[in-house]
Amino acid sequence: MTESFVFAHLSDPHLSDLSQVRVNQLLGKRALGYLSWRRKRRFEHRSEVLSAVGADLQRLAPDHTVVTGDLTHISLPHEFEQARRWLESLGSHHRVTVIPGNHDAYVEVPWRVGCGQWEDYLQGDDGGQGPDLFPSIRHRGPVAFIGCNSALPVGPLFAKGTLGHHQRERLQRAIEALDSQHRIRVLLIHHPPVPGEEKWRKRLTDAPALCAMLRETPVDLVLHGHRHRALASAIPGTSIPVFGIPSSSAAGVHSPLPAEYNVYRIQCDLTSWRISVCGRAMQSEGSPFSERQIDVVEGVFN
Repeated sequence: MTESFVFAHLSDPHLSDLSQVRVNQLLGKRALGYLSWRRKRRFEHRSEVLSAVGADLQRLAPDHTVVTGDLTHISLPHEFEQARRWLESLGSHHRVTVIPGNHDAYVEVPWRVGCGQWEDYLQGDDGGQGPDLFPSIRHRGPVAFIGCNSALPVGPLFAKGTLGHHQRERLQRAIEALDSQHRIRVLLIHHPPVPGEEKWRKRLTDAPALCAMLRETPVDLVLHGHRHRALASAIPGTSIPVFGIPSSSAAGVHSPLPAEYNVYRIQCDLTSWRISVCGRAMQSEGSPFSERQIDVVEGVFN
């Protein structure tokens, strides 16, 4: 018997509005982030673009949607509230999975007023709670979505991320536990996992350690955001495909990379699976999204 499953991948919507921010909220690094928003990001990350992506996604009606971080700009509590409403517009927490990005950990924020406002969209099937719920495992159709958290507060002008030894150890055990479960293992992470693909100040600091672990304990697919561009590569020394995508709210004002998201169409049977990877891009405001074939990924169940 053949099973079909479709999921969409969005990232880096930076959807929150900072127009009503008070001066006393802009201490330290947040002041620099606000200036960046005033000078550039508010023109590039547009709500009408994100709405167009959402409308196209509704027409497509995937079985599941994943969002790989950076829903906010400078991690103010009201930004997490806005992001919560946007996630609800995409679907219930059963149909949408999200992980944090570095902007969602721009500064130290208590869990309950930060990412904790999306906890039901973050947590795995085991119902883990709090910032230590990662890696989270969600079984949806033939897929096991493995959510990781590479976001952490860092100093001004830095956007780097880290999984850390503890999370990597838990990740390895989680992947090993999936080996006999007849699932396509999809790892979700905000920062690009391939060493050298990102600037030093924006990199995943333990990317080499993560790649070494994935060579021994592989997944089938890795999806990320962060770079605001379409990327296709592989974990070094393996055939594990890695896909990154542009921002899902980008108007293409400050870059030639307007909003785009990826669609993964899966066909599988009892022994093997095949994924057609396509990008859906906005051409201009009000025009239909175009779709392009990116890759075809195939594998067998363990």
